[in-house]
Amino acid sequence: MAEEKLTNENAASEVVTDVGKSGWSDLYTKEDYWAIWLGFGLIIIALLIFLPNPPDGMRETIAQSNAIMEKEAETSPFKTIAWHDANDAKLKVKADDATYAKTIAKWLGFPHGWTSNPIEAFLLSEEKAEAKKAKAMEKYNAAKENTAAALAAAQTAEDDARAENFGNESLNTKAKEEIGKWRGAKNAESSAKKKTAVGAYNQIGSFLGLCIILALFFTIGVIFMGLSPTKFLSAFPFVFLLAILAYMLEEQSTMKAYGIGYAAWAIIFGLLISNTIGVPKWLMTAVQTEYYIKTGLVLLGAEILFGKILAIGTPGIFVAWVVTPIVLVCTYMFGQRILKIPSKTLNITVSADMSVCGVSAAIATAAACRAKKEELTLAVGMSLIFTAIMMIVMPNFIKLVGMDHVLGGAWMGGTIDATGAVAAAGAFLSDRALYVAATIKMIQNIMIGVIAFCVAVYWCCRVERQPGCAVSAWEIWHRFPKFVLGFISASIIFSIIYQSIGSDVGYTMIDNGVIRGFLRYFREWFFCLAFVSIGLATNFRELKGYFKGGKPLILYVCGQSFNLMLTLLVAYIMFYLVFPDITAKI
Repeated sequence: MAEEKLTNENAASEVVTDVGKSGWSDLYTKEDYWAIWLGFGLIIIALLIFLPNPPDGMRETIAQSNAIMEKEAETSPFKTIAWHDANDAKLKVKADDATYAKTIAKWLGFPHGWTSNPIEAFLLSEEKAEAKKAKAMEKYNAAKENTAAALAAAQTAEDDARAENFGNESLNTKAKEEIGKWRGAKNAESSAKKKTAVGAYNQIGSFLGLCIILALFFTIGVIFMGLSPTKFLSAFPFVFLLAILAYMLEEQSTMKAYGIGYAAWAIIFGLLISNTIGVPKWLMTAVQTEYYIKTGLVLLGAEILFGKILAIGTPGIFVAWVVTPIVLVCTYMFGQRILKIPSKTLNITVSADMSVCGVSAAIATAAACRAKKEELTLAVGMSLIFTAIMMIVMPNFIKLVGMDHVLGGAWMGGTIDATGAVAAAGAFLSDRALYVAATIKMIQNIMIGVIAFCVAVYWCCRVERQPGCAVSAWEIWHRFPKFVLGFISASIIFSIIYQSIGSDVGYTMIDNGVIRGFLRYFREWFFCLAFVSIGLATNFRELKGYFKGGKPLILYVCGQSFNLMLTLLVAYIMFYLVFPDITAKI
Protein backbone atom coordinates (compact mmCIF):
# COMPACT_ATOMS: atom_id res chain seq x y z
CA MET A 1 0.00 0.00 0.00
CA ALA A 2 2.87 2.33 0.86
CA GLU A 3 4.49 1.59 -2.51
CA GLU A 4 1.20 2.32 -4.29
CA LYS A 5 0.87 5.62 -2.44
CA LEU A 6 4.45 6.53 -3.30
CA THR A 7 3.80 5.72 -6.95
CA ASN A 8 0.70 7.94 -6.96
CA GLU A 9 2.61 10.79 -5.36
CA ASN A 10 5.39 10.41 -7.94
CA ALA A 11 2.79 10.47 -10.70
CA ALA A 12 1.27 13.62 -9.26
CA SER A 13 4.73 15.16 -9.05
CA GLU A 14 5.33 14.33 -12.71
CA VAL A 15 2.04 15.99 -13.64
CA VAL A 16 3.09 19.13 -11.78
CA THR A 17 6.47 19.11 -13.52
CA ASP A 18 4.86 18.64 -16.93
CA VAL A 19 2.42 21.44 -16.27
CA GLY A 20 5.23 23.70 -15.17
CA LYS A 21 7.28 22.92 -18.26
CA SER A 22 4.39 23.52 -20.61
CA GLY A 23 3.20 26.64 -18.82
CA TRP A 24 5.09 29.18 -20.94
CA SER A 25 4.22 27.56 -24.25
CA ASP A 26 0.56 27.48 -23.21
CA LEU A 27 0.58 31.28 -23.38
CA TYR A 28 0.77 31.16 -27.16
CA THR A 29 -0.49 27.67 -28.07
CA LYS A 30 -3.76 27.32 -26.12
CA GLU A 31 -7.11 28.79 -27.15
CA ASP A 32 -7.86 30.04 -23.61
CA TYR A 33 -4.91 32.39 -23.75
CA TRP A 34 -5.56 33.43 -27.33
CA ALA A 35 -9.08 34.33 -26.26
CA ILE A 36 -7.51 36.69 -23.72
CA TRP A 37 -4.92 38.18 -26.10
CA LEU A 38 -7.40 38.72 -28.90
CA GLY A 39 -10.11 40.00 -26.58
CA PHE A 40 -7.79 42.54 -24.98
CA GLY A 41 -6.49 43.54 -28.39
CA LEU A 42 -10.02 44.60 -29.32
CA ILE A 43 -10.49 46.30 -25.94
CA ILE A 44 -7.35 48.41 -26.45
CA ILE A 45 -8.45 49.38 -29.97
CA ALA A 46 -11.90 50.40 -28.68
CA LEU A 47 -10.43 52.54 -25.89
CA LEU A 48 -8.05 54.26 -28.32
CA ILE A 49 -10.89 55.04 -30.72
CA PHE A 50 -13.50 56.39 -28.30
CA LEU A 51 -11.87 57.86 -25.19
CA PRO A 52 -9.91 60.60 -27.01
CA ASN A 53 -13.05 61.69 -28.91
CA PRO A 54 -15.78 62.79 -26.50
CA PRO A 55 -18.95 64.39 -27.93
CA ASP A 56 -18.98 68.19 -28.18
CA GLY A 57 -20.36 69.88 -25.07
CA MET A 58 -20.53 66.61 -23.15
CA ARG A 59 -19.35 67.93 -19.78
CA GLU A 60 -21.38 71.14 -20.03
CA THR A 61 -24.60 69.23 -20.78
CA ILE A 62 -23.92 66.80 -17.93
CA ALA A 63 -23.21 69.64 -15.48
CA GLN A 64 -26.36 71.57 -16.43
CA SER A 65 -28.55 68.48 -16.24
CA ASN A 66 -27.16 67.44 -12.87
CA ALA A 67 -27.74 70.94 -11.46
CA ILE A 68 -31.42 70.81 -12.47
CA MET A 69 -31.83 67.26 -11.17
CA GLU A 70 -30.28 68.17 -7.81
CA LYS A 71 -32.53 71.20 -7.45
CA GLU A 72 -35.65 69.19 -8.27
CA ALA A 73 -34.64 66.41 -5.87
CA GLU A 74 -34.33 68.95 -3.05
CA THR A 75 -37.81 70.38 -3.55
CA SER A 76 -39.86 67.32 -4.54
CA PRO A 77 -40.30 63.88 -2.91
CA PHE A 78 -40.57 62.28 -6.36
CA LYS A 79 -38.87 62.64 -9.75
CA THR A 80 -40.57 65.58 -11.44
CA ILE A 81 -41.07 66.28 -15.14
CA ALA A 82 -38.18 68.73 -15.05
CA TRP A 83 -35.99 66.09 -13.42
CA HIS A 84 -36.79 63.60 -16.19
CA ASP A 85 -36.26 66.20 -18.93
CA ALA A 86 -32.82 67.02 -17.54
CA ASN A 87 -31.95 63.36 -17.22
CA ASP A 88 -33.10 62.73 -20.80
CA ALA A 89 -30.90 65.56 -22.05
CA LYS A 90 -27.92 64.01 -20.30
CA LEU A 91 -28.62 60.52 -21.60
CA LYS A 92 -28.88 61.75 -25.18
CA VAL A 93 -25.18 62.57 -25.20
CA LYS A 94 -23.61 59.37 -26.56
CA ALA A 95 -20.21 58.71 -28.09
CA ASP A 96 -21.65 56.20 -30.55
CA ASP A 97 -23.71 58.96 -32.19
CA ALA A 98 -20.53 60.46 -33.66
CA THR A 99 -19.92 60.12 -37.40
CA TYR A 100 -16.91 57.84 -36.96
CA ALA A 101 -18.90 55.60 -34.61
CA LYS A 102 -21.73 55.29 -37.11
CA THR A 103 -19.22 54.27 -39.76
CA ILE A 104 -17.92 51.55 -37.45
CA ALA A 105 -21.48 50.38 -36.78
CA LYS A 106 -22.14 50.22 -40.51
CA TRP A 107 -19.26 47.78 -40.99
CA LEU A 108 -19.84 45.72 -37.85
CA GLY A 109 -23.64 45.78 -37.78
CA PHE A 110 -26.18 43.00 -38.22
CA PRO A 111 -28.92 42.39 -40.82
CA HIS A 112 -31.91 44.76 -40.71
CA GLY A 113 -35.47 43.99 -39.71
CA TRP A 114 -37.92 42.57 -42.26
CA THR A 115 -41.40 41.04 -42.42
CA SER A 116 -42.03 39.10 -45.63
CA ASN A 117 -39.07 39.79 -47.90
CA PRO A 118 -35.75 38.43 -46.54
CA ILE A 119 -33.78 40.44 -49.10
CA GLU A 120 -34.68 43.57 -47.12
CA ALA A 121 -32.50 42.26 -44.31
CA PHE A 122 -29.45 43.12 -46.46
CA LEU A 123 -30.61 45.35 -49.31
CA LEU A 124 -33.14 48.17 -49.46
CA SER A 125 -33.71 50.58 -52.35
CA GLU A 126 -34.38 54.32 -51.98
CA GLU A 127 -37.99 53.83 -53.09
CA LYS A 128 -38.72 51.12 -50.54
CA ALA A 129 -36.87 53.04 -47.85
CA GLU A 130 -39.10 56.07 -48.41
CA ALA A 131 -42.22 53.88 -48.25
CA LYS A 132 -41.10 52.29 -44.98
CA LYS A 133 -40.21 55.70 -43.57
CA ALA A 134 -43.63 57.13 -44.46
CA LYS A 135 -45.33 54.22 -42.71
CA ALA A 136 -43.09 54.58 -39.69
CA MET A 137 -43.79 58.33 -39.53
CA GLU A 138 -47.52 57.68 -39.21
CA LYS A 139 -46.90 55.55 -36.11
CA TYR A 140 -44.40 58.06 -34.79
CA ASN A 141 -46.83 60.97 -35.12
CA ALA A 142 -49.51 58.96 -33.31
CA ALA A 143 -47.02 58.16 -30.55
CA LYS A 144 -46.12 61.88 -30.27
CA GLU A 145 -49.77 62.75 -29.77
CA ASN A 146 -50.08 60.14 -27.02
CA THR A 147 -46.96 61.51 -25.34
CA ALA A 148 -48.26 65.09 -25.51
CA ALA A 149 -51.56 64.06 -23.91
CA ALA A 150 -49.76 62.06 -21.22
CA LEU A 151 -47.43 64.99 -20.54
CA ALA A 152 -50.35 67.39 -20.13
CA ALA A 153 -51.99 65.06 -17.60
CA ALA A 154 -48.69 64.59 -15.77
CA GLN A 155 -48.06 68.36 -15.65
CA THR A 156 -51.53 68.99 -14.22
CA ALA A 157 -51.06 66.31 -11.56
CA GLU A 158 -47.61 67.65 -10.66
CA ASP A 159 -48.90 71.23 -10.44
CA ASP A 160 -51.67 70.08 -8.09
CA ALA A 161 -49.12 68.35 -5.86
CA ARG A 162 -46.80 71.39 -5.97
CA ALA A 163 -49.67 73.71 -5.02
CA GLU A 164 -49.94 71.77 -1.75
CA ASN A 165 -46.15 72.06 -1.34
CA PHE A 166 -45.98 68.28 -1.85
CA GLY A 167 -47.63 67.78 1.52
CA ASN A 168 -50.65 65.86 0.23
CA GLU A 169 -49.68 62.20 -0.15
CA SER A 170 -52.62 61.30 -2.38
CA LEU A 171 -51.75 64.11 -4.79
CA ASN A 172 -48.11 63.03 -4.74
CA THR A 173 -49.13 59.48 -5.58
CA LYS A 174 -51.36 60.71 -8.38
CA ALA A 175 -48.52 62.81 -9.80
CA LYS A 176 -46.10 59.87 -9.72
CA GLU A 177 -48.62 57.66 -11.49
CA GLU A 178 -49.26 60.23 -14.24
CA ILE A 179 -45.54 60.89 -14.69
CA GLY A 180 -45.03 57.14 -14.95
CA LYS A 181 -47.63 56.96 -17.72
CA TRP A 182 -45.94 59.86 -19.50
CA ARG A 183 -42.59 58.08 -19.29
CA GLY A 184 -44.13 54.95 -20.79
CA ALA A 185 -45.65 56.98 -23.63
CA LYS A 186 -42.34 58.78 -24.19
CA ASN A 187 -40.47 55.47 -24.40
CA ALA A 188 -42.99 54.26 -26.99
CA GLU A 189 -42.48 57.50 -28.91
CA SER A 190 -38.69 57.05 -28.76
CA SER A 191 -39.01 53.51 -30.08
CA ALA A 192 -41.27 54.70 -32.91
CA LYS A 193 -38.86 57.52 -33.76
CA LYS A 194 -35.97 55.10 -34.19
CA LYS A 195 -37.95 53.24 -36.85
CA THR A 196 -38.29 56.44 -38.88
CA ALA A 197 -34.52 56.53 -39.40
CA VAL A 198 -34.85 54.45 -42.54
CA GLY A 199 -32.48 54.87 -45.43
CA ALA A 200 -31.37 52.83 -48.39
CA TYR A 201 -28.68 50.30 -47.59
CA ASN A 202 -26.63 47.54 -49.15
CA GLN A 203 -24.82 45.39 -46.59
CA ILE A 204 -23.31 42.85 -48.97
CA GLY A 205 -20.01 44.74 -49.17
CA SER A 206 -19.81 45.33 -45.41
CA PHE A 207 -20.48 41.65 -44.68
CA LEU A 208 -17.74 40.61 -47.08
CA GLY A 209 -15.37 43.02 -45.38
CA LEU A 210 -16.36 41.85 -41.90
CA CYS A 211 -15.91 38.22 -42.94
CA ILE A 212 -12.35 38.96 -44.05
CA ILE A 213 -11.59 40.93 -40.86
CA LEU A 214 -12.88 38.19 -38.53
CA ALA A 215 -11.20 35.42 -40.52
CA LEU A 216 -7.80 37.14 -40.34
CA PHE A 217 -8.41 38.06 -36.69
CA PHE A 218 -8.93 34.46 -35.59
CA THR A 219 -6.23 33.16 -37.93
CA ILE A 220 -3.62 34.82 -35.69
CA GLY A 221 -4.39 32.33 -32.94
CA VAL A 222 -4.98 29.47 -35.37
CA ILE A 223 -1.38 29.71 -36.61
CA PHE A 224 0.11 29.48 -33.11
CA MET A 225 -2.29 26.73 -32.03
CA GLY A 226 -0.94 24.42 -34.71
CA LEU A 227 -3.95 24.44 -37.04
CA SER A 228 -3.78 25.03 -40.77
CA PRO A 229 -4.39 28.73 -41.51
CA THR A 230 -5.13 27.94 -45.16
CA LYS A 231 -7.83 25.42 -44.26
CA PHE A 232 -9.27 27.76 -41.62
CA LEU A 233 -9.45 30.72 -44.02
CA SER A 234 -11.13 28.63 -46.70
CA ALA A 235 -13.73 27.20 -44.29
CA PHE A 236 -14.50 30.27 -42.18
CA PRO A 237 -16.69 32.07 -44.77
CA PHE A 238 -19.21 29.21 -44.68
CA VAL A 239 -19.50 29.39 -40.87
CA PHE A 240 -19.83 33.16 -41.11
CA LEU A 241 -22.55 32.83 -43.76
CA LEU A 242 -24.61 30.66 -41.40
CA ALA A 243 -24.12 33.30 -38.69
CA ILE A 244 -25.49 35.97 -41.04
CA LEU A 245 -28.52 33.81 -41.84
CA ALA A 246 -29.12 33.25 -38.11
CA TYR A 247 -29.16 37.02 -37.51
CA MET A 248 -31.38 37.49 -40.55
CA LEU A 249 -34.06 35.19 -39.13
CA GLU A 250 -33.77 36.81 -35.70
CA GLU A 251 -34.70 40.12 -37.34
CA GLN A 252 -37.87 38.71 -38.94
CA SER A 253 -40.79 40.47 -37.25
CA THR A 254 -42.65 37.33 -36.13
CA MET A 255 -39.50 35.64 -34.82
CA LYS A 256 -38.60 38.80 -32.93
CA ALA A 257 -42.08 38.95 -31.38
CA TYR A 258 -41.72 35.39 -30.10
CA GLY A 259 -38.19 35.96 -28.83
CA ILE A 260 -36.54 33.39 -31.10
CA GLY A 261 -33.05 34.85 -31.41
CA TYR A 262 -29.91 34.27 -33.40
CA ALA A 263 -28.54 31.68 -30.96
CA ALA A 264 -31.41 29.26 -31.63
CA TRP A 265 -31.22 29.73 -35.40
CA ALA A 266 -27.45 29.34 -35.47
CA ILE A 267 -27.65 25.99 -33.68
CA ILE A 268 -30.59 24.86 -35.83
CA PHE A 269 -28.73 25.60 -39.07
CA GLY A 270 -25.69 23.73 -37.82
CA LEU A 271 -27.75 20.76 -36.67
CA LEU A 272 -29.61 20.53 -39.98
CA ILE A 273 -26.32 20.23 -41.84
CA SER A 274 -24.60 17.87 -39.41
CA ASN A 275 -27.60 15.55 -39.20
CA THR A 276 -28.52 15.42 -42.89
CA ILE A 277 -25.75 15.78 -45.46
CA GLY A 278 -23.05 15.80 -42.79
CA VAL A 279 -20.23 18.28 -42.22
CA PRO A 280 -17.36 17.89 -44.71
CA LYS A 281 -13.88 17.51 -43.24
CA TRP A 282 -12.59 20.69 -44.89
CA LEU A 283 -15.17 22.70 -42.92
CA MET A 284 -14.31 21.35 -39.48
CA THR A 285 -11.15 23.46 -39.19
CA ALA A 286 -13.37 26.55 -38.80
CA VAL A 287 -15.75 24.82 -36.36
CA GLN A 288 -14.06 26.26 -33.26
CA THR A 289 -16.82 26.58 -30.66
CA GLU A 290 -14.71 27.34 -27.60
CA TYR A 291 -12.23 29.59 -29.43
CA TYR A 292 -15.04 31.88 -30.57
CA ILE A 293 -17.12 31.96 -27.42
CA LYS A 294 -14.20 32.29 -25.00
CA THR A 295 -13.02 35.37 -26.87
CA GLY A 296 -16.56 36.72 -26.66
CA LEU A 297 -16.72 36.03 -22.94
CA VAL A 298 -13.56 38.05 -22.35
CA LEU A 299 -15.34 40.98 -24.03
CA LEU A 300 -18.42 40.32 -21.89
CA GLY A 301 -16.29 41.01 -18.81
CA ALA A 302 -15.96 44.63 -19.94
CA GLU A 303 -19.72 45.04 -19.55
CA ILE A 304 -19.80 43.96 -15.90
CA LEU A 305 -19.01 47.04 -13.82
CA PHE A 306 -18.74 46.94 -10.05
CA GLY A 307 -19.99 50.51 -9.68
CA LYS A 308 -23.31 49.58 -11.27
CA ILE A 309 -23.53 46.51 -9.10
CA LEU A 310 -23.12 48.57 -5.93
CA ALA A 311 -25.67 51.11 -7.18
CA ILE A 312 -28.54 48.69 -6.69
CA GLY A 313 -27.30 47.82 -3.22
CA THR A 314 -27.32 44.80 -0.98
CA PRO A 315 -30.72 43.35 -2.00
CA GLY A 316 -29.64 42.82 -5.61
CA ILE A 317 -26.30 41.33 -4.57
CA PHE A 318 -28.06 39.02 -2.12
CA VAL A 319 -30.56 37.82 -4.75
CA ALA A 320 -27.81 37.05 -7.28
CA TRP A 321 -24.97 35.76 -5.10
CA VAL A 322 -26.90 33.79 -2.48
CA VAL A 323 -29.74 32.28 -4.48
CA THR A 324 -27.54 31.26 -7.43
CA PRO A 325 -25.11 28.93 -5.58
CA ILE A 326 -27.97 27.44 -3.52
CA VAL A 327 -29.90 26.56 -6.69
CA LEU A 328 -26.75 25.22 -8.37
CA VAL A 329 -25.80 22.91 -5.50
CA CYS A 330 -29.37 21.73 -4.88
CA THR A 331 -29.96 21.02 -8.56
CA TYR A 332 -26.71 19.06 -8.84
CA MET A 333 -27.56 17.01 -5.72
CA PHE A 334 -31.08 16.42 -7.03
CA GLY A 335 -29.65 15.12 -10.29
CA GLN A 336 -27.22 12.78 -8.56
CA ARG A 337 -29.27 11.50 -5.62
CA ILE A 338 -32.84 11.56 -6.92
CA LEU A 339 -32.62 11.32 -10.71
CA LYS A 340 -29.30 9.42 -10.57
CA ILE A 341 -28.00 10.96 -13.78
CA PRO A 342 -25.03 8.79 -14.85
CA SER A 343 -22.88 11.65 -16.15
CA LYS A 344 -21.78 14.05 -13.44
CA THR A 345 -20.36 16.41 -16.04
CA LEU A 346 -23.75 16.64 -17.78
CA ASN A 347 -25.43 17.16 -14.42
CA ILE A 348 -23.20 20.06 -13.34
CA THR A 349 -23.22 21.69 -16.79
CA VAL A 350 -27.02 21.71 -16.94
CA SER A 351 -27.20 22.92 -13.33
CA ALA A 352 -24.80 25.81 -13.99
CA ASP A 353 -26.52 26.72 -17.27
CA MET A 354 -29.91 26.91 -15.58
CA SER A 355 -28.89 28.59 -12.30
CA VAL A 356 -26.18 31.08 -13.28
CA CYS A 357 -26.59 32.74 -16.67
CA GLY A 358 -27.18 30.27 -19.44
CA VAL A 359 -24.72 29.61 -22.23
CA SER A 360 -21.80 31.58 -20.79
CA ALA A 361 -21.89 29.68 -17.51
CA ALA A 362 -22.37 26.37 -19.33
CA ILE A 363 -19.24 26.98 -21.44
CA ALA A 364 -17.12 27.89 -18.42
CA THR A 365 -18.43 24.99 -16.33
CA ALA A 366 -18.05 22.48 -19.15
CA ALA A 367 -14.43 23.58 -19.56
CA ALA A 368 -13.76 23.26 -15.82
CA CYS A 369 -15.18 19.72 -15.55
CA ARG A 370 -14.22 18.73 -19.11
CA ALA A 371 -17.72 17.83 -20.19
CA LYS A 372 -18.27 16.26 -23.59
CA LYS A 373 -19.32 18.54 -26.43
CA GLU A 374 -22.61 16.62 -26.71
CA GLU A 375 -23.37 17.39 -23.06
CA LEU A 376 -22.66 21.07 -23.57
CA THR A 377 -24.89 21.12 -26.67
CA LEU A 378 -27.72 19.52 -24.73
CA ALA A 379 -27.44 22.06 -21.90
CA VAL A 380 -27.28 24.99 -24.30
CA GLY A 381 -30.23 23.72 -26.34
CA MET A 382 -32.51 23.40 -23.33
CA SER A 383 -31.40 26.81 -22.11
CA LEU A 384 -32.32 28.51 -25.38
CA ILE A 385 -35.77 26.89 -25.48
CA PHE A 386 -36.69 27.83 -21.91
CA THR A 387 -35.18 31.31 -22.26
CA ALA A 388 -37.48 32.07 -25.21
CA ILE A 389 -40.50 30.80 -23.24
CA MET A 390 -39.68 32.65 -20.02
CA MET A 391 -38.85 35.88 -21.84
CA ILE A 392 -42.45 36.04 -23.10
CA VAL A 393 -44.36 34.40 -20.25
CA MET A 394 -42.77 36.10 -17.22
CA PRO A 395 -43.40 39.80 -18.07
CA ASN A 396 -46.97 39.00 -19.11
CA PHE A 397 -47.56 37.09 -15.88
CA ILE A 398 -46.11 39.97 -13.86
CA LYS A 399 -48.48 42.41 -15.57
CA LEU A 400 -51.44 40.06 -15.15
CA VAL A 401 -51.04 39.71 -11.37
CA GLY A 402 -50.09 43.35 -10.86
CA MET A 403 -46.68 42.58 -9.38
CA ASP A 404 -44.53 45.60 -8.54
CA HIS A 405 -42.01 46.14 -11.32
CA VAL A 406 -39.00 46.24 -9.00
CA LEU A 407 -39.92 42.79 -7.70
CA GLY A 408 -40.74 41.59 -11.21
CA GLY A 409 -37.44 42.90 -12.55
CA ALA A 410 -35.48 41.21 -9.78
CA TRP A 411 -37.36 37.96 -10.41
CA MET A 412 -36.64 37.99 -14.13
CA GLY A 413 -33.03 39.09 -13.71
CA GLY A 414 -32.33 36.19 -11.39
CA THR A 415 -34.05 33.47 -13.42
CA ILE A 416 -34.04 34.18 -17.17
CA ASP A 417 -30.79 32.78 -18.52
CA ALA A 418 -29.62 35.10 -21.31
CA THR A 419 -28.65 38.73 -20.66
CA GLY A 420 -30.31 39.93 -23.87
CA ALA A 421 -33.55 38.13 -23.03
CA VAL A 422 -33.52 39.68 -19.54
CA ALA A 423 -33.21 43.16 -21.04
CA ALA A 424 -36.01 42.51 -23.52
CA ALA A 425 -38.33 41.14 -20.83
CA GLY A 426 -37.56 44.05 -18.49
CA ALA A 427 -38.13 46.65 -21.21
CA PHE A 428 -41.55 45.09 -21.87
CA LEU A 429 -42.61 46.14 -18.36
CA SER A 430 -40.95 49.50 -17.60
CA ASP A 431 -37.70 51.38 -17.14
CA ARG A 432 -37.61 50.38 -13.47
CA ALA A 433 -38.06 46.71 -14.30
CA LEU A 434 -35.38 46.91 -17.00
CA TYR A 435 -32.91 48.61 -14.67
CA VAL A 436 -33.39 46.11 -11.85
CA ALA A 437 -33.47 43.05 -14.11
CA ALA A 438 -30.37 44.02 -16.12
CA THR A 439 -28.39 44.97 -13.01
CA ILE A 440 -29.16 41.73 -11.19
CA LYS A 441 -28.26 39.73 -14.30
CA MET A 442 -24.99 41.68 -14.45
CA ILE A 443 -24.30 40.83 -10.81
CA GLN A 444 -25.12 37.21 -11.50
CA ASN A 445 -22.77 37.11 -14.49
CA ILE A 446 -19.83 37.65 -12.14
CA MET A 447 -20.57 34.18 -10.80
CA ILE A 448 -19.23 32.72 -14.07
CA GLY A 449 -15.63 32.94 -12.85
CA VAL A 450 -16.44 31.86 -9.30
CA ILE A 451 -18.44 28.84 -10.42
CA ALA A 452 -15.75 27.79 -12.92
CA PHE A 453 -13.10 27.90 -10.19
CA CYS A 454 -15.25 26.02 -7.67
CA VAL A 455 -16.14 23.32 -10.19
CA ALA A 456 -12.47 22.92 -11.13
CA VAL A 457 -11.53 22.48 -7.45
CA TYR A 458 -14.41 20.11 -6.75
CA TRP A 459 -13.65 17.93 -9.78
CA CYS A 460 -9.98 17.69 -8.88
CA CYS A 461 -10.50 17.08 -5.16
CA ARG A 462 -13.61 14.90 -5.17
CA VAL A 463 -14.89 13.64 -8.51
CA GLU A 464 -11.69 12.59 -10.28
CA ARG A 465 -9.28 12.26 -7.38
CA GLN A 466 -7.55 8.89 -7.22
CA PRO A 467 -7.42 7.21 -3.78
CA GLY A 468 -4.13 7.96 -2.03
CA CYS A 469 -3.17 10.63 -4.56
CA ALA A 470 -2.68 14.16 -3.29
CA VAL A 471 -4.25 17.01 -5.21
CA SER A 472 -1.88 19.86 -5.95
CA ALA A 473 -2.56 23.48 -6.78
CA TRP A 474 -1.00 22.86 -10.20
CA GLU A 475 -3.67 20.28 -11.02
CA ILE A 476 -6.43 22.72 -10.15
CA TRP A 477 -4.69 25.43 -12.19
CA HIS A 478 -4.29 23.06 -15.12
CA ARG A 479 -8.04 22.34 -15.12
CA PHE A 480 -9.19 25.89 -14.44
CA PRO A 481 -10.42 27.60 -17.69
CA LYS A 482 -7.85 30.37 -18.14
CA PHE A 483 -10.07 32.58 -20.28
CA VAL A 484 -12.03 33.32 -17.10
CA LEU A 485 -8.99 35.34 -15.98
CA GLY A 486 -9.47 37.55 -19.03
CA PHE A 487 -13.17 37.89 -18.22
CA ILE A 488 -12.39 38.96 -14.64
CA SER A 489 -9.53 41.26 -15.66
CA ALA A 490 -11.68 43.06 -18.22
CA SER A 491 -14.35 43.59 -15.57
CA ILE A 492 -11.85 45.02 -13.07
CA ILE A 493 -10.14 47.28 -15.61
CA PHE A 494 -13.38 48.73 -16.95
CA SER A 495 -14.75 49.17 -13.44
CA ILE A 496 -11.67 51.22 -12.54
CA ILE A 497 -11.93 53.31 -15.72
CA TYR A 498 -15.65 53.87 -15.17
CA GLN A 499 -15.10 54.91 -11.56
CA SER A 500 -12.24 57.26 -12.45
CA ILE A 501 -14.15 59.20 -15.12
CA GLY A 502 -17.48 59.22 -13.25
CA SER A 503 -20.76 57.48 -13.97
CA ASP A 504 -22.14 60.18 -16.28
CA VAL A 505 -19.08 60.36 -18.51
CA GLY A 506 -18.82 56.58 -18.22
CA TYR A 507 -22.34 56.19 -19.54
CA THR A 508 -21.49 58.39 -22.53
CA MET A 509 -18.01 57.12 -23.34
CA ILE A 510 -17.98 53.51 -22.05
CA ASP A 511 -21.57 52.23 -22.13
CA ASN A 512 -22.51 54.09 -25.31
CA GLY A 513 -19.12 54.20 -26.92
CA VAL A 514 -16.51 51.56 -26.19
CA ILE A 515 -19.05 48.82 -25.45
CA ARG A 516 -22.17 49.46 -27.53
CA GLY A 517 -20.26 51.18 -30.30
CA PHE A 518 -17.55 48.55 -30.75
CA LEU A 519 -17.04 45.63 -28.35
CA ARG A 520 -20.63 44.42 -28.25
CA TYR A 521 -20.74 44.01 -32.01
CA PHE A 522 -17.72 41.72 -31.91
CA ARG A 523 -18.98 39.83 -28.87
CA GLU A 524 -22.30 39.00 -30.47
CA TRP A 525 -20.68 37.94 -33.75
CA PHE A 526 -18.30 35.68 -31.80
CA PHE A 527 -21.20 34.14 -29.88
CA CYS A 528 -23.11 33.52 -33.08
CA LEU A 529 -20.10 31.83 -34.69
CA ALA A 530 -19.84 29.63 -31.59
CA PHE A 531 -23.50 28.60 -31.78
CA VAL A 532 -23.14 27.72 -35.45
CA SER A 533 -20.12 25.61 -34.51
CA ILE A 534 -22.06 23.86 -31.76
CA GLY A 535 -24.70 22.80 -34.27
CA LEU A 536 -22.16 21.70 -36.88
CA ALA A 537 -20.25 19.62 -34.34
CA THR A 538 -23.33 17.86 -32.95
CA ASN A 539 -25.06 14.72 -34.17
CA PHE A 540 -28.42 13.65 -32.76
CA ARG A 541 -27.27 10.04 -32.64
CA GLU A 542 -24.58 11.09 -30.19
CA LEU A 543 -27.12 12.97 -28.05
CA LYS A 544 -29.63 10.12 -27.94
CA GLY A 545 -28.00 8.37 -24.99
CA TYR A 546 -28.05 11.50 -22.83
CA PHE A 547 -31.81 11.88 -23.16
CA LYS A 548 -32.48 8.40 -21.79
CA GLY A 549 -35.49 8.57 -19.49
CA GLY A 550 -35.78 12.32 -20.07
CA LYS A 551 -33.62 12.93 -17.00
CA PRO A 552 -31.79 16.06 -18.27
CA LEU A 553 -35.14 17.67 -19.13
CA ILE A 554 -36.59 16.75 -15.72
CA LEU A 555 -33.46 18.15 -14.08
CA TYR A 556 -33.80 21.44 -15.93
CA VAL A 557 -37.54 21.84 -15.29
CA CYS A 558 -37.30 20.96 -11.60
CA GLY A 559 -34.22 23.11 -11.10
CA GLN A 560 -35.72 26.10 -12.86
CA SER A 561 -38.97 25.72 -10.91
CA PHE A 562 -37.00 25.78 -7.66
CA ASN A 563 -35.03 28.76 -8.97
CA LEU A 564 -38.23 30.67 -9.79
CA MET A 565 -39.75 30.11 -6.35
CA LEU A 566 -36.60 30.81 -4.34
CA THR A 567 -35.64 33.92 -6.34
CA LEU A 568 -39.12 35.42 -5.99
CA LEU A 569 -39.16 34.74 -2.24
CA VAL A 570 -35.69 36.14 -1.59
CA ALA A 571 -36.29 39.16 -3.85
CA TYR A 572 -39.47 40.01 -1.95
CA ILE A 573 -37.77 39.64 1.44
CA MET A 574 -34.69 41.67 0.49
CA PHE A 575 -36.35 44.46 -1.54
CA TYR A 576 -39.50 44.94 0.55
CA LEU A 577 -38.88 43.68 4.09
CA VAL A 578 -35.16 44.14 4.74
CA PHE A 579 -34.20 47.08 2.46
CA PRO A 580 -37.42 48.95 1.57
CA ASP A 581 -35.54 52.28 1.60
CA ILE A 582 -33.35 51.15 -1.30
CA THR A 583 -36.40 49.95 -3.24
CA ALA A 584 -38.11 53.30 -2.78
CA LYS A 585 -35.20 55.09 -4.49
CA ILE A 586 -35.19 52.89 -7.60
